[in-house]
Formats: sequence, structure tokens, C-alpha cells
Amino acid sequence: MARKGRDISGWIILDKPLELGSTPAVSRVRRAFDARKAGHAGTLDPAASGVLPIALGEATKTIHFLTNATKVYEALVVFGAATTTDDAVGTVLRESVVRPSDQEIARAVPHFMGAIEQMPPQYSALKIAGRRAYDLARQGETAALEPRWVQIDAIEILERPDADHLRLRVTCGKGTYIRSLARDLAQYLGTEGHLAALRRTRVGNFSIQDAIGLEKLMDLGHSAADLAAMDRLLMPLEAPLDDIPAFLVDLEQTNQLRHGQPVQAALDDCQMVWAQHDRKAVALGHIEQGVFHPRRIFNHVLRDH
Repeated sequence: MARKGRDISGWIILDKPLELGSTPAVSRVRRAFDARKAGHAGTLDPAASGVLPIALGEATKTIHFLTNATKVYEALVVFGAATTTDDAVGTVLRESVVRPSDQEIARAVPHFMGAIEQMPPQYSALKIAGRRAYDLARQGETAALEPRWVQIDAIEILERPDADHLRLRVTCGKGTYIRSLARDLAQYLGTEGHLAALRRTRVGNFSIQDAIGLEKLMDLGHSAADLAAMDRLLMPLEAPLDDIPAFLVDLEQTNQLRHGQPVQAALDDCQMVWAQHDRKAVALGHIEQGVFHPRRIFNHVLRDH
């Protein structure tokens, strides 16, 4: 049975509140817009707040561009205690009286930049033999996790309010656990530590300045008589494609592409490019020997951007 709702396409950048999972957040936004289809780019834990890009309609076809995009977080690290979850939700496993100096922290931070191996937290969504690691942990089992390579582009020390706390800004790639970074940084400094608070401030081209709070969005949804005010909040579905080459197609080529047919393109070979007509995305694909081959086709672009 087809899901009811409007065929509306675009991105809403939600400032996700604490204690709300990414999937429930998407459901609430979809209902607020009365959208037929919705999805999110980059899971954000209930214990974290900040930028959660939510795609509606045809914009869901561009989600993977944001899933793999660079992300920026602001993190509060607490020294002195390791927890079962590597954050403030878990119970304390070990404690330490050692508190690193500012100079020691400054010297340690560069060791966690670049391509590094990182052990995921025991309480994570990674699957082990078909079961989530956090489900195993809740049952008292230790998941057989393997370290994996992640990319951390930058770590900026924002503030050292006191000996127990450290505020960081972390720019990183897909799959990086800031909880693991907090734990590992503390251990490198000869103490114990965990992540006390986390806020995501950027995903790809979308920043916290683009975001709207859920409460404000819900209030607007209740007061908007015809959803027009809601629709004006949407960013175009092409927004995540800014860094990808584009070329223009005419109306005849647009119709060809929407039937899955390749079209001529006077461009060099390119593994990822998008075709646009009248400033709207028509298809994503690749160019080979002067021919554009569509991979993903945008069938319903109902908004004027």
C-alpha cells in the first residue's frame, strides 16, 4: 500500500534536540510536511544534538552524497572516568586522579589527526554476526569489534574551562566516533575520560546556521493553513550537489533522460556529474566518450527554486 502524502521534494536541515533519535525525528518532520517520503543523512545519536539533514521526496536520491560528506562536531570531554558507553549515559568503569595540562593536551591532539585506526565503542550500531553491538552490550556480552580506519581532518581546542573538562571542535569523515576519540585521547594522556556532550554543527554544505529547531518547526506546521510557510523552509534537492560538475540539457534531452536513455554531452569523461534543466536536477550519472549515462533519475521536482 502506497504511503499517503504530498509529492514534495527538498531538504530540511533540522537542529535535532537531545533525547530524540534520528528515525523518530524524520517521522515527525515527514508528518509536519505531509510528505510521502523522507530520509536522513548521517545518524545522530539521541545523546547528541545539532545538524540532521532530512530529505523529502526526490531529495532522498541524493542522501548518499551527505552520508559520505565531511562533518563537524563540538565535543565536551570529561577527564577522570571511563564509562561503559564512552559517554555520560553509561556507568563508570574506571577512574583516575590524573588531569593533563593544557600543554600536554596540545601536544597530544595532533596524534589523532589524519587517517587513524579507531576502535568503535561497545555501545554502537555496528553489526556483529547480524546483531547490533549495543544489543550485545546490554545483554552483558562483549562484542568482537575490530579497529577501523577513519579520517580526522582537524581538531581544534576551543576551551579548557577547568581541569576536568575540555571543549573540542572536530572535523572528520564518515564513521568517526567522537566517543572513541574522547576515550582514546584521555588514555593517551595517561588518564581516563569520556564524552560528556556532543553537538554536530555541519554536514557537508549544511551548517547549523541553516537549521531550524524541531519545536519551532512543529509550531509553524500547526499554524500554517496551507503548508506554504513550511515549504519555503525547504532547500532545493540539488543542495548536496554543489561540488559535483553539472551540465545543461534541453527539454528533449530531459525527456530522454527521464526514460533512462543516454544523451550526448560535450564534456570530458567524468565518474559523477549531474544534468540540469531550468536550474533543476534531471539525473545523476557519468560521462564516457562524450555520452552521459544516467544512474539516478529525478522524476518529480515540484518546487521552483
